[in-house]
Amino acid sequence: MAKAEPFSVRLTAATDKAVEAEARRVKRSKSQLVESLTEEAMRTRRFPGIAFRGEDAGRRPWLIGTGLDVWEVWQMLDEYGSPGELVEHTQLTERQVMLATAYAAEYPDEIREAIAENTRPVEEWRQLYPFVQQQAAG
Repeated sequence: MAKAEPFSVRLTAATDKAVEAEARRVKRSKSQLVESLTEEAMRTRRFPGIAFRGEDAGRRPWLIGTGLDVWEVWQMLDEYGSPGELVEHTQLTERQVMLATAYAAEYPDEIREAIAENTRPVEEWRQLYPFVQQQAAG
């Protein structure tokens, strides 16, 4: 992705110290950290009701008030066939479904990647993690 022209930002000493500590913790530069935090903040402002969770490299959007990531709602929407059916058969509200839909429309690659990661074939998981045992259903 193309970078914008550089500009300077002066943080308070306390904020700078916190950013520096977090950058060390996640092993990223202060610039990279501030950029990712800014991107998350902009997304949460554009999509009120969406927050982010997970470790630094795997941050993912989820719907506040539910336990669901946006990709999970998008996948459920595909399975139910329509927003109305999803709302009728789950505890999700129409607003939550519309919010997840709007976010997924803006960031489709991110959502597709999350769904693909979750729907890997069992054999692929076994190759990645040969020590993990599959439990029998039931």
